[in-house]
Amino acid sequence: MLILSRTEVESLLDLDLLVEALAVAMVDLSRRRASAPPRVAASVADRHAMLAAMPAFLPASGALTTKLVTLFPENTDRPTHQAIICCFDPASGAPLAVVDGTYVTAARTAAGSMLATRLLAREGARVVSVIGTGVQAHSHARAAARLPGVEVVQIAGRDHTRARALVDDLAESGTAATVLPSIEDAVRSADVVCAATHADEPVVRREWLRPGTHVTSVGYNTAGDGEVDIPTLRDALVVVESRSAALAAPPAGAVELARAIEAGAIDADHMQEIGEIAAGERVGRTDSRQLTLYKSVGVAVQDAAAAALILEAAHARGVGTEVEV
Repeated sequence: MLILSRTEVESLLDLDLLVEALAVAMVDLSRRRASAPPRVAASVADRHAMLAAMPAFLPASGALTTKLVTLFPENTDRPTHQAIICCFDPASGAPLAVVDGTYVTAARTAAGSMLATRLLAREGARVVSVIGTGVQAHSHARAAARLPGVEVVQIAGRDHTRARALVDDLAESGTAATVLPSIEDAVRSADVVCAATHADEPVVRREWLRPGTHVTSVGYNTAGDGEVDIPTLRDALVVVESRSAALAAPPAGAVELARAIEAGAIDADHMQEIGEIAAGERVGRTDSRQLTLYKSVGVAVQDAAAAALILEAAHARGVGTEVEV
């Protein structure tokens, strides 16, 4: 069995190829060609945390995987998300590899957001504001800077010192970004807003959004109202990875969508799936002034698609450690 470390995974995973692989995976998910049952999780109540299992079979990639991922939002000395991905032979069921999943989780989430941005943002979008200061904010800023037409990446967070530190960290990895003094300033000035927080109250508010703004929201919180307010959800075209995943009961679904449905502001028919848009089965954005919102909860086929790319590259380059189990 092959073991791949985080450093090896980072060297093997091509982010541009990942966006393309996710487009195929999301179409297959929407067309029910892939198998990705709802994730299950064990709660760690005193840390407001969980351990989740996310299995998937993605025939297009020849991937049969399960990701085991922890979410400990109170972590300050290590990532809030930590994971491994177990890969199996889809022909025999034999274990093939264990892959570090912490980097994969950040990378595939950002790649999914960039796929959605490519499909939903208005033409000429050039300013991206990333709300948050953690691992997902870092990965989204790096990914956004790679999008065609993007000229400005802005960072804002509740902790200005951490926002400044993130900008410095991004500069070291070759991504130029600037700090804005407030979250409101960042949202008001953006063509694309990427919310990546654990906020239990909205950091994206309807009155701050200019006509035509595209919002991606990947933040996770089950205790409060989430990071996007109900009026934004009411007025926007809402796009999800999977309706069933987005509307699942905690800890799997999106608290923002649950709150908006409870308030009578939206219903399930209000939502499209990103795979439907990628396949041309849904229209997506209809005009330059329309608000669009992609709410991500993470689905296992994204991890499977990433793992397939990683294993292909590892075998081609002879990377990794073989062990007997």
